[in-house]
Amino acid sequence: MSALTRRTALLGTASLAIPSLIGQADAATFQGFVDSLWSQASSAGVSRGTFDRAFSGVQPNPRVIELSQRQPEFRKTLGDYVDLRTSNKRITNGRAAFGEHRATFAAVENRFGVPGEIVCSIFGNETSYGTFKGDHYVIQAMATLAHAGRRTDFFRSELIAALRILQAGDIAPQAMMGSWAGAMGYVQFMPTSFLRFAVDFTGDGRRDIWNSIPDAMGSAANYLARNGWTAGVPWGFEVHAPGLAGNRGSRQAISAWGAQGVSRIGGGSMAGGAAASLWKPAGEGGPHLLVTGNFNVIKRYNNADSYALAVGHLGDRIKGAGRFSKPWPPGEGGLVHAEREEIQRRLNALGFDLGDPDGIIGDKSKVAIRSMQGRFGMPATGDADRAFLERLRRGG
Repeated sequence: MSALTRRTALLGTASLAIPSLIGQADAATFQGFVDSLWSQASSAGVSRGTFDRAFSGVQPNPRVIELSQRQPEFRKTLGDYVDLRTSNKRITNGRAAFGEHRATFAAVENRFGVPGEIVCSIFGNETSYGTFKGDHYVIQAMATLAHAGRRTDFFRSELIAALRILQAGDIAPQAMMGSWAGAMGYVQFMPTSFLRFAVDFTGDGRRDIWNSIPDAMGSAANYLARNGWTAGVPWGFEVHAPGLAGNRGSRQAISAWGAQGVSRIGGGSMAGGAAASLWKPAGEGGPHLLVTGNFNVIKRYNNADSYALAVGHLGDRIKGAGRFSKPWPPGEGGLVHAEREEIQRRLNALGFDLGDPDGIIGDKSKVAIRSMQGRFGMPATGDADRAFLERLRRGG
């Protein structure tokens, strides 16, 4: 289905999908809100023609309202989050994407100084290597949110930026698809980030992060470079640092850590003057890490330690590194990642088709667990826990 067809379908069904959720963003007042945008858009250099084409046929989308109201059912531990973002499938697909676009990643690294595997990791973390870039018409989504009073100033500003992108001709209105919140393309830029950091890496006159891998990867690298990425310095790495307190606020040269007895897992060099801090995110029993200023640069993309660690570690795995030598403490169900993988392997052996074990207990795994719990005479919750694992190990 083409982007235009998807957009037409979205617009055509919006008012029928979940009418009770339209709320403040009802069609009766929505047009007045759109009209009120014209003065600001015009001052930003948007022509009347571009404005009218962008909003042609647009009505508030109740699905966007619904998605904005959803709250996560639970918070993952840092270990579970990193395991999810560095699953076997994501690593395999990342290595395939890195190999397929090797020349692009090399050119991007040469120009911006950001390692290709880090850019590829962002590609994987943001859109699973382009398999899902979002299916909402960005103008419609942000207008719906702004009119409904959800961070009105923020989404109004992003909406004007999106109109400026259309005015520049980087993308046609019908192809400006993204997430329900307006994040766009292979690397999920918000419109204001697009205006500041998107690049025309191919030199064809357009910054096309929706369809051009070189433009998208170059834009992500430019984002990191302009936010302070230091070329030639890793984001961090795993170390052996028993007895030393992990303190993110204490920074010293990597070589100075080496002089204190900190050693790199795998025997790598501890030379270098780049400043780093010792971080033990799961305490003494979990991975010990030295993280540099580039770790904080990744957080400019998404201001969460878990995201930056997932991006850095996935990048390392794409280049061929192994898992952290120390496991994360038990997470979901009181199980470590390897134990959740074991459950999936045993379920596969029992005839369930869960694919390659990745330790992520998703819907298919829960259905299989629920089925076996019923067969074992256990409460059929679908939750993976130690009691269920031990029952699987006993067989029968």
